[in-house]
Amino acid sequence: MSAAGIQVVQGGPAQAALPTAAVALGDSFVSGEGAGNYQPVVDTSGTSQGFPGWSAANSNAYFCHRSANASLFTASLPGIQQRFNLACSGGQPADIAAPSSARAEGRAVASQLDQLRAVAQTHDIDVVLVGLGSNNTQFTFGDVASLCANRFIADAWTGWWEFWAYLKGEVPQKPCTASDLATNAEVAAATTETTAALRQILDTLAQVDADGIHQVILQTYTNPLPPEIASQYHEEDNRSDTRDKFRALGAERYAAGCPIHRASLAPGHVFSQNLGSLVRNAHSTLAAERPAADVRVLDVQQAFDGARLCENPNSPTGALATPVRVMDGPSGTFITSLSGWDKIGIQRAANTCVTHFQTCQESWHPNAAGHVVLGQCLAGAFTAAPRATVSCARNANGTLTIS
Repeated sequence: MSAAGIQVVQGGPAQAALPTAAVALGDSFVSGEGAGNYQPVVDTSGTSQGFPGWSAANSNAYFCHRSANASLFTASLPGIQQRFNLACSGGQPADIAAPSSARAEGRAVASQLDQLRAVAQTHDIDVVLVGLGSNNTQFTFGDVASLCANRFIADAWTGWWEFWAYLKGEVPQKPCTASDLATNAEVAAATTETTAALRQILDTLAQVDADGIHQVILQTYTNPLPPEIASQYHEEDNRSDTRDKFRALGAERYAAGCPIHRASLAPGHVFSQNLGSLVRNAHSTLAAERPAADVRVLDVQQAFDGARLCENPNSPTGALATPVRVMDGPSGTFITSLSGWDKIGIQRAANTCVTHFQTCQESWHPNAAGHVVLGQCLAGAFTAAPRATVSCARNANGTLTIS
């Protein structure tokens, strides 16, 4: 290549070098769900979709929630000239090669590989950040989060006598267990799905990358909740979450962003660890199959240590994740306090989330400050040795150790 940036191809005319690009593929943890500043998204008809209103169909492409604050844009990536966020909140392995709209509850966007091919026509893709595996045909992060939060809220607002006399056992109120969230068999099946999708990404890059040189960074997930919540959230009005009906405590934890049983926290961390294993196992399979490919692992499971929801007083202030928030109808106004609410109002707000999922889909995701941290982690993986596994952990003083 000449100093003027002209690439000489033997036997052919000189070509101008394409500008370099970094691309994000996958689901909500890389799309920027929860980070705000969401950008218009082009749908399958070629129409750029801006915010369509709170009562619009959740299949609208805009609700991919591609944030300008996502880690891809906050990371220092020297030499990268442009960045493209192709990830989509709720994305599953099937969405890599097929349009998301081809499956139930998918969004009206083209396959992520088709979007990647379009970028490759005008750019030399040097970095691909992939966040994939938390949603699949076996389980989804949103369903797991909803399950545990809903059990807590039902337990907090409904007495045992109401439960049996009126609800006839139809509303589970017990804390989540690890098997409630994902069984070993489900994690194994999800690993197979994710690995297959990652193969498709590598195959496509081999076909379309201008110079054939690129790094693929597989990011794990971080839990928005701590292993144990701060003591001030243990009980309220002389009731803990092991008692029958604890509305004051339920309202306190909701306001703090962590409406969940303390007994559900450990299973939740098992689930997070399983997601980390899923990504690492997929990487091991691909590394054995393609030893020359520069596929890296970015482990961010400890990136929010000490700054998770309800880990410190005054949560959600200072937390790196978004609190659970719902609306009373698709109003655009988030409920920040449930103090004084009765179970009928609670059910109405919960139904809003079911009917208009966009009213609550930002819950329990990295916020803008969290994506700044994840961007620092990404920068560390970017500068690491080829085929490295990089761990990014937050220290007590707020600094990061990247190794």
